[in-house]
Amino acid sequence: MFLSRGRGLGVAMVLAGLVLAGCGTRMTRAPVEDRGTAVLAQAADAMAPASVKPLPGAENAGKPGFYTVKPGDTLIRIGLETGQSWRDLARWNQLDNPNLIEVGQVLRVAPTVSVAAVPAAQDSGGVVTRPVSASNLSSAPVASAPRAATSAASAVATPAAVSAVASSPAPESKQAPAGGEDDVGFIWPAAGPLLAGFDEVRNKGYDIGGKAGDPVLAAAEGRVVYAGAGLRGYGNLIILKHNNTFLTAYAHNQSLLVKEDQSVRQGQKIAEMGSTDSDRVKLHFEIRRQGKPVDPVRFLPPR
Repeated sequence: MFLSRGRGLGVAMVLAGLVLAGCGTRMTRAPVEDRGTAVLAQAADAMAPASVKPLPGAENAGKPGFYTVKPGDTLIRIGLETGQSWRDLARWNQLDNPNLIEVGQVLRVAPTVSVAAVPAAQDSGGVVTRPVSASNLSSAPVASAPRAATSAASAVATPAAVSAVASSPAPESKQAPAGGEDDVGFIWPAAGPLLAGFDEVRNKGYDIGGKAGDPVLAAAEGRVVYAGAGLRGYGNLIILKHNNTFLTAYAHNQSLLVKEDQSVRQGQKIAEMGSTDSDRVKLHFEIRRQGKPVDPVRFLPPR
C-alpha cells in the first residue's frame, strides 16, 4: 500500500512538472493570411484610372492658329477647312507620317511667323521641317475612337501626264476692291450653265454643267496644293492656293492635268470636267476665304 501511494505521488509530481514546463513555454499563433484585404486591394488597383499620355499639342487646344482633330478628319480636309496646304500642315507639325493623326490631337494650322515678314524664297513657318511624300498620304478619315490611326491605302493620284497648255484668252475678271490679298480677280472656271448656287449648308460653292472632257480653268493664278481623289464627296479634286487668304477647289473632274506644287496661270486648263463621285457630269467649284466657303457671286464677273 505504501508502494502504491508512492507510485501515485511520483506520477502526480511528473504531471506537475509537465504543467510547469508548459507554462514556461512561449506560445505563438500560426500565421493567418488575410485574403479579404488582398482581394480588396487588387480590386482598387483595377478600378483606378490608368495614366493616359496627353495627345500631341494638347496644351494649345483652343488657341488661335491651332485645330483640334475631329472624327472623320484627314489632313487634306483640315487643309481645306483652314485654308492651308496639307504639306504645310505636315511640316509645321513635324508629321513623319501624315496619316497618323488622332482624334483630340491639336495641330498647328498657321505659320509661326507672318508670311509678310518672311522673304518669298524662305519657308514661312519658322519650325523644324521634315519631308513628306505625297504618295504615302492616305485618304482614310480619322477613326471616331480616340488614339486610332488611319490605315487605308493612299488615294493621292499623280496624273500620268501634266499639261501646261493655256486655254484660250481668259474672260475679263471681276476685280475685288483694291488693297490687300482680297484683290485676286477671279474668272469663271467653266463655260457651262449654273446648275446649283451657293448654300452654306447644302452646297458650299457653284455646280457648273457641261460635257465630259470640257475644260476646267484656273480661276486665278496660284499654286496647286492638292491634286487627287482623297476627299470623300469631291471625286478627282484640285485645290489651288492663291495667297494666304484664298483657296479655290475644282471637284468631280474626269482627269487632272496638273500636279501638286505646280504653279498655274489664270485661265490655264487644269482639268477636264467629269462625274467622279457625282451623279452627273459637272464641275463643283468653291472659293474659300481663310478656309471658310464664300459665295462665288461676290468675286466672279457677271456673265
